[in-house]
Amino acid sequence: MKIKINILPEIVTKPILAEAILETGVLLNVSQAHFDRSHGEVVADVPEEVFERIRSALVSKGAVVRRLDTPIEWNEDECVECSACISVCPTKVFSLDEDYSLLVDKSKCIQCGTCVEMCPHNALALINNK
Repeated sequence: MKIKINILPEIVTKPILAEAILETGVLLNVSQAHFDRSHGEVVADVPEEVFERIRSALVSKGAVVRRLDTPIEWNEDECVECSACISVCPTKVFSLDEDYSLLVDKSKCIQCGTCVEMCPHNALALINNK
């Protein structure tokens, strides 16, 4: 399952991710991360059965953790199949079928939002990703 970890400004310089991983033994597969001096944000995959353990450890260190269980939403009626999303998606959610129609594999979505920004027809959206 995908999770988003928000690291608040007052703890952004502390190694809370490393501490939580060492403390729980839960390994995270980080698919994207952004850190600067004002905050940190990490999207990672974690097995469902250990989610609560890693969530508790991170929350106890001051992070905000939530599930990302709503992948990209594709409005087929609005889509003109221009393929702009294909060129920017880092995990290849989008591809073309043999007849050049757009294929969408939501299971690959890491909810980075790059495709949403690129789509000229607003046919893509991320819900509850803030």
